[in-house]
Amino acid sequence: MILFPPAKINLGLHILNKRKDGFHELETAMIPIPFTDILEILPAETFEFKQTGLPIPGMTENNLCVKAYLLMKERFKIPPVYIHLRKIIPMGGGLGGGSADAAYILNGINSLFNLNLSISTLEDLASELGSDCPFFIQNTAQLAKGRGEILSKIPIHLEGYYLKLVNIGIHVGTKEAYDGAVFSSSPKSISEIINLPISQWKNELTNDFEKTVFSIHPELAKLKQALYDDGAIYAAMSGSGSTLFGIYKNEPSSMFSKQANIMEFNLKW
Repeated sequence: MILFPPAKINLGLHILNKRKDGFHELETAMIPIPFTDILEILPAETFEFKQTGLPIPGMTENNLCVKAYLLMKERFKIPPVYIHLRKIIPMGGGLGGGSADAAYILNGINSLFNLNLSISTLEDLASELGSDCPFFIQNTAQLAKGRGEILSKIPIHLEGYYLKLVNIGIHVGTKEAYDGAVFSSSPKSISEIINLPISQWKNELTNDFEKTVFSIHPELAKLKQALYDDGAIYAAMSGSGSTLFGIYKNEPSSMFSKQANIMEFNLKW
């Protein structure tokens, strides 16, 4: 079985408050984008995890793919599998690649062993692995609340628009992004704002992580402005950073330096 876990971008992100459990209360709209890792899952005699592509720091047992398999093994007594993750989505870029990989392990094992688990059950399992993981169980645009696990489908109409991603290799850790986080002062909710014309998003749709991350990495603020200078009708940082993205009505130009990792996609939502 070969799967393609996608990256995501956040259309706005409001940090509402800090909860008693230590997590932050959030509101954000997320959409999957056609930029993927590659994940192979096969039945095996003994469990094996192999990772190629971009290097992932840390011990193998801490990889979310391994944790996802062990969670499924504990709950459903499944046999061993061979997992090969080809890592393409950069880490620490706010694109959710690790969360997508974990969610697709859950989906893949559910399908491979005919467990017939419901979407809600898979989302509950995914929430044990990380706040963004439940989003990737369903490959669709969703509004996320709570710490990211309270999901509802939303209509996003971006068909025919162009998306440009720019990543200059800065790794922004979640803790770094939350340190000094400024709570949202927006009078409107994300769900209200995304129903406005896209031409109004520039002044209405904000990512609260930008205040902290841009103060630490001012070059990212310059990249956001460069996307607007390039003709984007909306530009923002995705998640807790550091990838910047621009949404364009017309095909964007190529004006960024060779040091930047640039990806362009046609949107279908």
